[in-house]
Amino acid sequence: MPGIRADLVDVYVARERSGAVEFLQLRRTAEPMAGTWQPVMGHVEAGESAVQTAVRELGEEVGLRAADLAWLGFWQLEEVHPYFVAALDAVVLSPRLLVLVDGLWEPDLSGDDAHDSHRWVEVSSVREMFMWPGQCRACEEATHLLATRGSLLERALRLRVGG
Repeated sequence: MPGIRADLVDVYVARERSGAVEFLQLRRTAEPMAGTWQPVMGHVEAGESAVQTAVRELGEEVGLRAADLAWLGFWQLEEVHPYFVAALDAVVLSPRLLVLVDGLWEPDLSGDDAHDSHRWVEVSSVREMFMWPGQCRACEEATHLLATRGSLLERALRLRVGG
């Protein structure tokens, strides 16, 4: 019987430029999936919550800290990303979170040996540039959330960590 794992977190970093939402992708250098473009992702360490993992991974992978002025907002996304990994014989459940940064912010990959490049993907290109359907859905959910700031939904999903 396949197992269930919930030890990964996906963090979507978004910014708004010229009226459009853009999402950050990092190119992986490490296996698995070296050479692919992914959002910020990380493994939960012992004693960490998903939110704590997201904050730690943002600092480690892109140099973004909750106290930074560029950090404008932080939300949990409603959908949890389930997917099957045959090599692990497990269904992986990955909570997804969203961080909004200043439109001029750029990641610092100097302390990250798991990624060698970054790019920003406009919301109109998400379906072409993100390889997994679940990642596309996360970007769509995040875009909707950002477009409805001040709504009951946005207020309910906003996290008070940092920004």
